[in-house]
Amino acid sequence: MRNIYLVGFMGTGKSSTGRELARRLKYRFADLDELIELREKSSIPDIFAKKGEPYFRCLEKQILKEVSAQDGFVVACGGGIVTNVENIRVMKESGKIVCLTASVDAILERIKGCTHRPLLQVEDPKSEIERLLKLREPFYANADRMVDTTGLSVQETALRIEAVMRDK
Repeated sequence: MRNIYLVGFMGTGKSSTGRELARRLKYRFADLDELIELREKSSIPDIFAKKGEPYFRCLEKQILKEVSAQDGFVVACGGGIVTNVENIRVMKESGKIVCLTASVDAILERIKGCTHRPLLQVEDPKSEIERLLKLREPFYANADRMVDTTGLSVQETALRIEAVMRDK
């Protein structure tokens, strides 16, 4: 397999699971948000605040194309990457997409206290999570596989992904 793209909402475990999965499969690991921060020499919240979400999404698309041109990566993607159909096409042409899911309460628990989540710096984060999940649901449905990470450790999630990838 060329690449494995982990998509899903923030707090579903894409980065931590991606590192573990890459280690287990002897793949390289790439976190698109980290690559964006390195390229911009700025944090994601700063990019959103100073240049806006459209600028961020453009960078995300560009870096995805660069990574997808190579093989043997587990790629942790930003939560909103799937809202662009071109990004979905690029991922499907260069690998498999696994969508990580979790319950709203699990997501809330995992991200509470995080100040680096620009989309959740709102008065009612739970309602915002529910709203964004509903909005992104049709996009997440484009994944080749779905894995619910609620109640799973990083290692258990990586094992589950390996299992569902074998069950083609």
